[in-house]
Amino acid sequence: MPPPKDVVKIAIQMVGAIPQLIELHQTKPLASVLKDVCDAWSLPNAERYALQYTDGRQTYITESNRREIKNGSILRLTTSPDQEAERLYSGIQSNNSDVKTDSLKKLASLSQDVTFAQEFINRNGLKQIFYIVEEGNATGEMLAHTLKAFMELMEHDFVSWETLSAAFIRKIVSYVNMNAVDASVQQLSLSILENMVPTSRLLFELVKKEVTLDRLLTHLQVTNAQLQLKAMALLIALLLAATDAERRDMMDYLREKNIRQFIHKNIIHTSEPLGDEMAHYLYVLQSVSLNLCERRMRSSMDPYSQEQRELLHSLRQTAFESESEVSASNFSTERRRSLCAKEFRKLGFTFVLENSSREDKHECPFARSSIQLTLILCEILHIGEPCSETAQAFYPMFFGQDHFFEELFCICIQLVNKTWKEMRATQEDFDKVLQVVREQITRTLSLKPTSLELFKIRVNTLNYSEILKLRQTERLHQEETLAVPVLELRERLKPELLELIRQQRLLHLCEGTLFRKISSRRRQDKLWYCRLSPNHKVLHYGDVEEGVHSVPIESLLEKIPVADMKMLLVGKECPHTKEKSSGKQNKDVLELAFSLVYDVEEYCLNFVAPTRYEFCLWTDGLNVLLGKEMTSERMQTDLDVLLSMELKLRLLDLENINIPDTPPPVPKPPSNLNFCYDFSHTEQ
Repeated sequence: MPPPKDVVKIAIQMVGAIPQLIELHQTKPLASVLKDVCDAWSLPNAERYALQYTDGRQTYITESNRREIKNGSILRLTTSPDQEAERLYSGIQSNNSDVKTDSLKKLASLSQDVTFAQEFINRNGLKQIFYIVEEGNATGEMLAHTLKAFMELMEHDFVSWETLSAAFIRKIVSYVNMNAVDASVQQLSLSILENMVPTSRLLFELVKKEVTLDRLLTHLQVTNAQLQLKAMALLIALLLAATDAERRDMMDYLREKNIRQFIHKNIIHTSEPLGDEMAHYLYVLQSVSLNLCERRMRSSMDPYSQEQRELLHSLRQTAFESESEVSASNFSTERRRSLCAKEFRKLGFTFVLENSSREDKHECPFARSSIQLTLILCEILHIGEPCSETAQAFYPMFFGQDHFFEELFCICIQLVNKTWKEMRATQEDFDKVLQVVREQITRTLSLKPTSLELFKIRVNTLNYSEILKLRQTERLHQEETLAVPVLELRERLKPELLELIRQQRLLHLCEGTLFRKISSRRRQDKLWYCRLSPNHKVLHYGDVEEGVHSVPIESLLEKIPVADMKMLLVGKECPHTKEKSSGKQNKDVLELAFSLVYDVEEYCLNFVAPTRYEFCLWTDGLNVLLGKEMTSERMQTDLDVLLSMELKLRLLDLENINIPDTPPPVPKPPSNLNFCYDFSHTEQ
């Protein structure tokens, strides 16, 4: 008979003692459970002890989290959080440097636990941390443990960042600005400042003033990848917290310092693969830079602006330079005005230099094309849209030059002219030409060219005839797949191919994925890994360090049996998206969030997928484990691709043969069956 749901069978360990195997009654007060465990080992003062997980983050067991204990869990009897907090509070004040360092190291580890952190902070432990830093005697390993402990304690949001003293902040800033400082100390200091910046305007201004852009650029030029990453994180935090005017000034200064060329050469094109975190920061830097164009994008032409009038006259003079020189010398003022108006009309309807010899009906409207192309590029590059919290998609060629948008426009406006000629277009074909141009640009950008020169080559190769071929191929493929016999064959093939997709999804879950922890305050550095066991019976997960790509299943100590899985939640239904304050949801986080509900108490394991691709594969895979249909858009795409390939192979012998919509009629049966061989007569 299975045990009641309020009873779990667990093992409890203690150093130097034989483990106890007990049945934990969840309705029994935890203090009584501890008393029984201590009595079994003849330990007095049970209130000084606590239970703690032996694996994972070694979290303390409390009344609020005890329901998470599973059958077969192994716990450890250890010093209670309040006793441990008191011991470490005394230890970090020791005059013995070894004792002090060991205490700070243990403090940095235990501070990840919310129960311990609360106890330590209640003892005014942060004040002692501040004193160690402000005193300035701690260096190297001791200082690194101190800063790590501070970071972990602040993660729980018990204390506001605005309460930090000016002396403490100045000391953290000094570690960033000094050269002869341990790299681990500088990394932690940069992370502390990164956390500080978004919390208040005052802290932003202080950090911006004390840590100059030149200093951050110096850190970006080191060979230490982690230090480089933390410097980039602080730079992005400053840019996001700045006002529009401040952001523009900062980007102008960074452009003067050739930051894009440096990133292009020393970060994007290094021998080391680009990590997810750095890819995200490069995406944000690209987005922030391009969004500086938003004000101009939303500004209409002002006929009374002297600056804009001068720009138009400069454009006219450039286009009609030789003609203008002649007219200026030979014509009267009235005649020159008339000629100027004529030139402007011509400029609005033609590419002056190349199109001047064409027939009027084939003239390409330069001004109109320029305006429409600008709008197309703004849409493709998402100018004016907020930065995503998780996106990593950036264009490597963006960092190849300082005036990316302008250079891209110059290439694409020539493309408009080239495509106009290839289509032999007239004024009535304007929208069709721009649709083709948009397709040429988006198809080429999807190839991720590494430089504008490469983009120019590829986009010009993709001429109008190539676009027609691609469209025709896609249209023929669609028409082939709509024939009634083909549709019937598709339906017959579907079950087999869906099973293939299911197996692929489960295989992907077995390989595992690295996830990031997202909080309402910032994009976290903390990582965790999740993967399915090879026998598809258990989901393993646990925290990991930065830089890990494949984690052995044995090192993932947290487990969820597949049999305990209840349902899958996505998007707004997930508890971790509902927890965010004031309802200001970033759209991309909602699109990547999913939660796995498990056990009788309906606990949740919350995910934010790194990409939409991973979201689709994981939600499909979990639905397979739950015995439900796969519902992601990726499943449909994969199914269409597999069906297309399978159909082409099956119909290979029928190439250039028209498939009828209805099967041919079945002929009438013959009048007699005398032609059949009678097997009843055997040869003698």
